[in-house]
Amino acid sequence: MGNGSQPYYKISYLDSVVLDSSRMGLVRDGIDFSNDMSLESVSGPTTVNEHYTMLHGKQQDISYKANEKIFHLRNKSGNPLDIIFRVSNDGVAFRYRFPNKSDNTHKISEEKTSFNFPEYAKGWLEPLDNVNTGYAQTNPSYEEDYYKGVKVGTPAPDSAGWAYPALFKVGNTWALISESGMDGTYCGTRLRQYSKNGSYKIGFPEAGEQFPGGALYPQSDLPWTTPWRIIAIGDLATITESTLATDLAKPAVDMDTSWIKPGRASWSWAKLKDPSVNYDTQKRFVDYAAKMGWEYTLVDADWDSTIGYDRIGQLADYVAKKDVGLLLWYNSSGSWNQTTYSPKSKLLTHQDRVKEFSKLQKMGIKGIKVDFFGGDGQSMIQYYLDIFKDAADHHLLVNTHGATLPRGWARTWPNLMTMEAVKGFEYVTFTQANADNEAAHCAMLPFTRNVFDPMDFTPMSLTQLNHVKRKTTSAFELALPVLFTSGIQHYAETAQGMEEVPDYVRSFVKKIPVSWDEMRFVDGYPGKLVVIARRKGDHWFIAGINGEDHPKEETLDLSFLPKNLQGELISDGDTQFAFSHRKVTLSNGKINIAMKANGGFVLLLK
Repeated sequence: MGNGSQPYYKISYLDSVVLDSSRMGLVRDGIDFSNDMSLESVSGPTTVNEHYTMLHGKQQDISYKANEKIFHLRNKSGNPLDIIFRVSNDGVAFRYRFPNKSDNTHKISEEKTSFNFPEYAKGWLEPLDNVNTGYAQTNPSYEEDYYKGVKVGTPAPDSAGWAYPALFKVGNTWALISESGMDGTYCGTRLRQYSKNGSYKIGFPEAGEQFPGGALYPQSDLPWTTPWRIIAIGDLATITESTLATDLAKPAVDMDTSWIKPGRASWSWAKLKDPSVNYDTQKRFVDYAAKMGWEYTLVDADWDSTIGYDRIGQLADYVAKKDVGLLLWYNSSGSWNQTTYSPKSKLLTHQDRVKEFSKLQKMGIKGIKVDFFGGDGQSMIQYYLDIFKDAADHHLLVNTHGATLPRGWARTWPNLMTMEAVKGFEYVTFTQANADNEAAHCAMLPFTRNVFDPMDFTPMSLTQLNHVKRKTTSAFELALPVLFTSGIQHYAETAQGMEEVPDYVRSFVKKIPVSWDEMRFVDGYPGKLVVIARRKGDHWFIAGINGEDHPKEETLDLSFLPKNLQGELISDGDTQFAFSHRKVTLSNGKINIAMKANGGFVLLLK
């Protein structure tokens, strides 16, 4: 306990301070549970041993082991508060619990949790946009560029603050902050705009980020347990390989999962935009998916008017003959933004969703993409969960865009395939500035946004773009669907573009899975370089990208792989859109790789 009986915590790693004295507590019903607190008792330590499986992502079979202690506190009026800590090899997590029973609705107006970094620490942080700003007032949507290596205490550009996951470097130690265990009784949080002397405080969403008529800040009856606050800690390998968000998420709901099939999808909108959403073009993209051996085709916005329900039914019959599944786009929004894309306002209530989802299920539609959510208020978080549940009841996969961070939900709701919450490929097609920054931005994501949760970046354009000049090499683009994990990987490249690349590139793309057995960090630095190895069965896929505008030569240590593996290396060719291809044998566990500026490579070994 700190001065004035304030609860606080400190974290040290390898004898160095990562977080100095950092505050804890909440304000509930006007009662401050962060001051005048007394420690009544401590339970534990106890060992937590859990094993669970994921249908997609960087690892299917996951074991989580941690030591847990529960600190039982009371305020001066005798009201109890428990603080639950877990410490594992890859980090620290804690949450609060009000153990009393009450049927009344209780409200939390502030969380006092802070993360107090030493003043010499650096941050790699994504700013949040203020509510009701941006395109058609659709912010916040977690779609910004990162501030890289800034001094802690640097203010966020807007009052909305900083998004999770937030990455920090303290000396030689890295720390990644996020949250998990969102069950609808709490709002999504973030780090506040100002962090004097490196002390970052938990922030709540802004007014307007709630479902109309619903709660913005947390409210619930008792007992009440808050989400986990997560700090993954260690070197970059520990950070990127961590599974803490799913480790601490609620276990999967009791449901039949035999119908849930992760996979790859063709998608016309990425490069061809709105005019492509017509029956004939979508039929061609179904043929494209079938030719590539992909499982799905995504039909994007306004399909209800440009194609219509009846012809979508015909397309669903056609794709079934091709052994391809159809995914349909929806606009989530009611009154909280000014978007006009449709189908709109068909998912707002349980009754609405049952009506629409029953229709889709009868047609044989396999999943939905839901766009333009309204923020992180408690009622908006509950809206996500309601969609996941009702979709699962009708055997529909879910992808969300214009969305919040998943926060471990893919474990709890196995039908949740992916979520955007990233400045994805579409932005590269919008402006030259975004195209110029693509390499550095992509080299950030395996260290931040995509560490814990599926990310629908919609990667891989192997050919030129229509309105901007792409700055990355084609080998860079080829590496992205290996580096980025998503339960459904929506490929940006068109059938025409795929015909322009060598046969060995098409062959490689057909082999890339979306569900992995093992993942290993090989080399890299946020925003500059990333090399990751992923295993599926006895195949190892190693991919790397150069996030900087100058060439690099790297000697990769792959000694963790079995000896004498053989395969192929696809890397940068003589020009931006060309490839180099050669057979390789990994004899001594090391391999030399040359990457052009904004370049990359893929290595497939068996």
